[in-house]
Amino acid sequence: MARSVRKVVIPAAGLGTRFLPASKAQPKEMLPVVDKPAIQYVVEEAVRAGIRDILIITGRGKRSLEDHFDRSFELEAELASKDKTELLDSVRAIADMADIHYVRQGEPRGLGHAVSVARQHVGSEPFVVMLGDDIMREGSRVLDDMLAIHARYGRSVVALKEVARHEVSSYGCARPEHVEEGLVRLLDVVEKPAPDDAPSNLAVMGRYVFTPEIFDALDQVDPGTGGEVQLTDAIGLLIKEQTVYGHVFEEGRYDIGNKLDYLRATVELALDREDLGPAFRSFLVELVERRKLI
Repeated sequence: MARSVRKVVIPAAGLGTRFLPASKAQPKEMLPVVDKPAIQYVVEEAVRAGIRDILIITGRGKRSLEDHFDRSFELEAELASKDKTELLDSVRAIADMADIHYVRQGEPRGLGHAVSVARQHVGSEPFVVMLGDDIMREGSRVLDDMLAIHARYGRSVVALKEVARHEVSSYGCARPEHVEEGLVRLLDVVEKPAPDDAPSNLAVMGRYVFTPEIFDALDQVDPGTGGEVQLTDAIGLLIKEQTVYGHVFEEGRYDIGNKLDYLRATVELALDREDLGPAFRSFLVELVERRKLI
């Protein structure tokens, strides 16, 4: 029987070059989506799935991540003095939602290296990896379903989503073997293949449940361009040693590092809000009519 998963690792040490100049002086994971930074959505997703032990892999210039999830006594005192109880509760909840730990990657050597830095914290347990700039809608069950698959089989599980053939070169791409609806076995995974060379249009998304053997696989990966260690290469090695499953999902994911997806997330998540949705929806309708966008 699979051991229960108690820990989440969130790599957040990247430079965020896709979102320059906004990410020059602040981490891309701290970019606000409506009124919360992207990484808070990720932490809240982990907590909803029942996991409170969270390790964030940071790097130089990422101190604001730690400050965000820490207590802010001056701010709390100011809110309390003005009887802003609702805001005070929301600020305190950020610091109390999970047990968050931090470790620095040291230098940007790729996603695989960032995950390997978590080895001492994770130990010999299975664990979850959630990318710090990939967020899911609140109703998404992707992580819950992946944890259920791991509990069933005791093996690693990778989130997969169908993308257009011309988009596969931006992702790791799976060679799948059908198991059942929404579940495949990975025969191979290729990092950013050319569209004509892609084994499928199932792209690897930013959610993983790993057995601890992934660390041994990461140790065997030869660094590629720029000295980066690719997580995809380690998954490929792990596949040779034990079964790795893919959970195929359809909707609810946003890549906050992508400008168009960032705008889409801001609009759709704002529309989902009870306090903002109705007025914002009216504004969008008026905007479409005024600019004759349809």
